[in-house]
Amino acid sequence: MKTLFSQKNLWFLLFLSSIIFLTGCANNEAVEQCLTGHTYGFFGGLWHGFIAPFDFIGMLFNDKITMYAQNNNGGLYALGFLLGSGGWGFFGSKGASKVRSSRVHFQSQRFDKAEVVE
Repeated sequence: MKTLFSQKNLWFLLFLSSIIFLTGCANNEAVEQCLTGHTYGFFGGLWHGFIAPFDFIGMLFNDKITMYAQNNNGGLYALGFLLGSGGWGFFGSKGASKVRSSRVHFQSQRFDKAEVVE
């Protein structure tokens, strides 16, 4: 007779329900600044992306410093932040060109006398 829940599934279900239960204890964010303060757009995100490493170091020592503006306009701010921090590699270094130049070409002499074995 097959049971509805195996012991492995029961432990996973217990773990998942405890995680969901514990997330109810999390603090709520204050949203007053988001409703009344300055809204950051694309260029604000770009600037915050450029200074993100310094913000991270400051964030380790001061609780009032954040890397990401709470009051932003959403997608454009996130795109600016991503481009400013170099997250997509638009400002790539010479490392990418080294990978491209070191590819093996199949027309090289190593494969000229290869035989197909069936």
